[in-house]
Amino acid sequence: MIGSLRGTVLERTEESNALIEVGGVGYFVAVTPRTLAELEPGASVFLYVHHHIREDAQTLFGFLHRDERTTFQVLIATHGIGPALALAILGTHAPGALVDIVAGNDIGALTLVPGVGKKTAERLLIELRNRLNMPMLDPLPVGGGGKSSVVGDVREALTGLGYGPDEIRDALRELPTDGDASGMLRDALKLLGAKRA
Repeated sequence: MIGSLRGTVLERTEESNALIEVGGVGYFVAVTPRTLAELEPGASVFLYVHHHIREDAQTLFGFLHRDERTTFQVLIATHGIGPALALAILGTHAPGALVDIVAGNDIGALTLVPGVGKKTAERLLIELRNRLNMPMLDPLPVGGGGKSSVVGDVREALTGLGYGPDEIRDALRELPTDGDASGMLRDALKLLGAKRA
């Protein structure tokens, strides 16, 4: 299984594929339009890769950030979401924004994804609520609410969503630690989303 590629961008195609050369071998990698725009021919690149294997084909899906790959894998494990729709969802909404959409039950935001109508959006919200596991949106149990516990719980939730230790540390430094875990998590996701925009 291929988990990542480090190489040179040879070309971009209109079908949102990039040809990445690694050690003399060219790999076609499917990416979102936003990622494709950042892959300049001739430039060096590192991509996190999901290697999708079917009986009749093998496809590589590439992502600039680990949280995108993690979210993509959550999406394709969800009933009714194939790789093409998962890529379309990530091409429309960043992972942090998608968590906010699901948490806020925002049907309108999901219908912005090409090919997703209102009924499909309603079904996806239900499916994704179970898949995008957000334990810190629930109230903390009685007796478990010290500051270090709240920060630790938020850190654990962000790690589970695919954010790196440096990103999490920088975001938590900018937030007050006297709130509840669900509010702190929402604020952290907004900060992280803004930094990646």
